[in-house]
Amino acid sequence: MSNAELINNLIINVPVFILAITVHEYFHAWSANKFGDPTAKNMGRMTLYPPAHLDLLGSAVFILSGFTFGWAKPVPVNIFNLSNPRRDDFWISFAGPLSNIGQAIIFALVFKIVVINYGVHSEYLIQLFKMGVYINLILACFNMIPLFPLDGSHMLRTMLPLKYELQLESFERFAPYVLLLLIITRFHWVILGPVVEYFYYLLMGF
Repeated sequence: MSNAELINNLIINVPVFILAITVHEYFHAWSANKFGDPTAKNMGRMTLYPPAHLDLLGSAVFILSGFTFGWAKPVPVNIFNLSNPRRDDFWISFAGPLSNIGQAIIFALVFKIVVINYGVHSEYLIQLFKMGVYINLILACFNMIPLFPLDGSHMLRTMLPLKYELQLESFERFAPYVLLLLIITRFHWVILGPVVEYFYYLLMGF
């Protein structure tokens, strides 16, 4: 990749990533507050102001990984404030990936309206819409991997019978290392790549 291509990718991909994770974390905080836990709201996390959510390492890794994964500061949730902790924690956890799916759909719809219906052929806009879909699908799928500390691990915990609670807690001690190994070997992309590509082509229509 030439320097010009790298700069062009950064100009497009970094703002899309910042928007994607900001909305992702906002909806975690918003849904937690809706279900009765104001912890994130009281800490200033129920906001669409990006610096409140950005993690510098997570953002740097997003760039260095070739835009295949990254993360923001996790939103704190106090499950003791929830009326139905298992059910509510599932929806609070799912709210983040669901917001990325919603953003991907919006980017795809705007692409079809602006580019296909109205024939706007700005190379910058076309790339912006494409990456808006692609990056949000990546974040949605990545966060739904059922390994701690990702959202998918919380969703898995709420779905498993309580009798497996101790076994799951034991596994979660090692889960971050398993996740790190997947990332280092890029095996996470072997798993996620086909899923992301499928939904990308489904939304974009080509």
